[in-house]
Amino acid sequence: MKQIHAGLIALAAALGGLCHAEQAPLWEAGAGVAALSLPAYRGSDKNHYFILPVPYFVYNGDFLKADRQGVRGQLFDNDRIDLNISASASPPTKSDDVPARYGMPNLQPTIEFGPEADITLWRGAGNIPFLKLRLPVREAFTVTAPRRDVGTIFSPNLNADINDVFGLNGWTLGVVTGPIFATKKQNAYFYSVAPQYATATRRAYDARGGYGGAQMLLSLSKRFDKAWVGAYLRQDTLHGAVYADSPLVAQRSYTSAGVAISWIFGKSSTMVDVK
Repeated sequence: MKQIHAGLIALAAALGGLCHAEQAPLWEAGAGVAALSLPAYRGSDKNHYFILPVPYFVYNGDFLKADRQGVRGQLFDNDRIDLNISASASPPTKSDDVPARYGMPNLQPTIEFGPEADITLWRGAGNIPFLKLRLPVREAFTVTAPRRDVGTIFSPNLNADINDVFGLNGWTLGVVTGPIFATKKQNAYFYSVAPQYATATRRAYDARGGYGGAQMLLSLSKRFDKAWVGAYLRQDTLHGAVYADSPLVAQRSYTSAGVAISWIFGKSSTMVDVK
């Protein structure tokens, strides 16, 4: 689970790459390592720290593509709209390690999957090649038994890249920002307090569905001849969230970060045209 989580975070941060048409291998594969700092859950003041393996894989097929923009199939020929697969995850948390949750059931690791529509709002030239509206909808499930559905997440966001940022040749700055919405079942999993777990300092609380705050992610990455390096910084705010007054929310604004490096050890001898 931790490997999956680290891989997804690294892929989310992997916003480097070239935007003009050129010849590239049909596929490339590699592996590396990442160091990550993540909250136990959004709004928690307890952090998890990981040093984990991460995958690197690029596939430039006519129908199936896997690159910095995700895994997707070209279901129709349209240069403005892409249909992708969106994925995310959350780490396990022992409630006794989190003061706000002491004595409550542990949080099981979750994994999220669902469709994503990417709409290119503007296609430019030079150092800023595009501005996209991304519309991912994911269903979340616990990983360990007994497995259960823990709700739906909708996180529309704007995404843009800046190539050769600050005059640094080959370095790409990626920006992703937008609000987060979730169903009652998803918010209740993290922020509700059942009456039997209420204490003198933790009141019973029933989380409802709706707006869950916003995020901004900045990433910096570069592809070298046989390696890829990247880092990300993510700022979260829970101000205005429907569960902001939950006793399990210890802070309404926080920062998380990570760095990764992957070595590319194999690639196809077949070359194809890519953007």
